[in-house]
Amino acid sequence: MHHAISIDNLRKHYRVKTSPEGRFISLKGILAPQYSTIEAVRGISFDVAPGERVAFIGPNGAGKSTTIKMLTGILHPTDGNAQVYGLTPWKARSQLSYKIGTVFGQRSQLWYHLPAEETFNLFAAVYDLELSQFKARKKELIDIFNLGPLLNKPVRQLSLGERMKCEIAASMLHRPQVLLLDEPSIGLDVTAKASIRDLVRQRSEQEGTTVLLTSHDTGDMEQVCDRVIVINHGRLLLDSPMHAVRQAYIKEKVVTIQTAEEQILIDLPGVEVIEQRAHHITLKVNIEITPIERVILQAIENGQLRDLTVEDPPLEDVIKKLYADGLSLPKQEAIYAE
Repeated sequence: MHHAISIDNLRKHYRVKTSPEGRFISLKGILAPQYSTIEAVRGISFDVAPGERVAFIGPNGAGKSTTIKMLTGILHPTDGNAQVYGLTPWKARSQLSYKIGTVFGQRSQLWYHLPAEETFNLFAAVYDLELSQFKARKKELIDIFNLGPLLNKPVRQLSLGERMKCEIAASMLHRPQVLLLDEPSIGLDVTAKASIRDLVRQRSEQEGTTVLLTSHDTGDMEQVCDRVIVINHGRLLLDSPMHAVRQAYIKEKVVTIQTAEEQILIDLPGVEVIEQRAHHITLKVNIEITPIERVILQAIENGQLRDLTVEDPPLEDVIKKLYADGLSLPKQEAIYAE
């Protein structure tokens, strides 16, 4: 099978100088410097198919950024291999630049004191775009991202949401086959986040762009991606379809009941009352102890139902559990949800 991204037993170790303790510290450091090895990425392997949208997540220091830097060719691995559409990034950075687009939420690729359109013009030259091709693509992205009022403003005058739209549009000018997004919604308000997520997903669906997204925002993962890869301490913890993560890890449901009666009693093992007021009760149900059906049956027996909803807990709670489970695993184990 032809993969957009293929990573095989990828490792990255850093050799860092350590500070000696005791007397004559400075002299020791000069005459006999001591070093230790940090294993940032520890033999991870995964493939991403063309057009897939994958959330690549983990806590701070998990190895996400190091992996992304190896995929862009900025860093060379200590061992293992990676390919992006058949190219080894650190051996073919120039060729690879035509195939990938990158957006880093905390680092701008736009010229700060100039209008975003100037960066667009520069990118047209960098990527050898024909003038007619560039004009057509720029107009298309301006219309899609609603950039018309923004292009002639200096970037420093744009809001975070406006700048991020320009960042993503700039990264897509050359129609990259792979889009690497690092915290694209950081610092944005709710409306701007929703807009960015919709635009990324729509472009991926319509143009077949592969997306690898790193984010601490579970909304980014749920609304953009269909698959999630979790790493921690440089090791792969989980590689699963997004829906399977919920199925594998959600052991609780949130049940909200509305009744004709002012008060309703639900007394079952594994059921905790979250909120109760007149005609309304919200419960957290451990479905390993008590099936949802028993809760519904008791609610029917104890009152006249007006409404009942059953919801999963927030994905954020599931991700926290994944991190906690990963931290408690023996060194060579990993969690997989099929």
